[in-house]
Amino acid sequence: MTSPAAVPPPAAVSATRLGRSLEPTEWAAAGIPLLRDPREIVTGLHTRHRPATATVVAAVLDTEQRVVASASFAIGEAVPDGWVLRNALLDRLRRIVPHDLRLRNPVRTGVLLHCRDGDAEWTPLDGAWMWGLRDACTLHGLRCGAFIVLTPGGWRVLGEGRGGRHPRAVAAAGASRAAGRTRPAVTPRRTAGGAPEARRRTAAR
Repeated sequence: MTSPAAVPPPAAVSATRLGRSLEPTEWAAAGIPLLRDPREIVTGLHTRHRPATATVVAAVLDTEQRVVASASFAIGEAVPDGWVLRNALLDRLRRIVPHDLRLRNPVRTGVLLHCRDGDAEWTPLDGAWMWGLRDACTLHGLRCGAFIVLTPGGWRVLGEGRGGRHPRAVAAAGASRAAGRTRPAVTPRRTAGGAPEARRRTAAR
């Protein structure tokens, strides 16, 4: 049984959780690579996953900023604690792509699409997801990429200000029944003879 002394007081827990979050200024100063065509990325992920509110889409981009793998999952009543959200993201990344920890420098980039209610302004939950994305990418050997918010009013890349009215988030009741199923994502590789060959990876819907 845990002794009372071993249980941190509520104030200490709150302070720890606040430390696992990033403010907009911290995110903007982190050197996050810009997306060449954010609308194409958002539209592609939206078409593939049809995310409803309270859903997150994690995606991995190659050096040409093409989506090579992605996974969507419901987050329910998410607690704004970056450590918890980091673990959820890392679990999905491990399912859809092998890690790149053996590489000296990251060559692939992880991005996150946070689908939620409200407007596209930064929220404490966004800050926790930002912290989680940055940490999950580091632990998986990826470069930390853009954080995109999708709301009923449209989409926005936080830290950049770029956005648009379409696509938009839909209410959770309109979510695809296919959520939780898997769909293969195809990424090219070369055989010993140099000819391109399709290699299947699994991307969760």
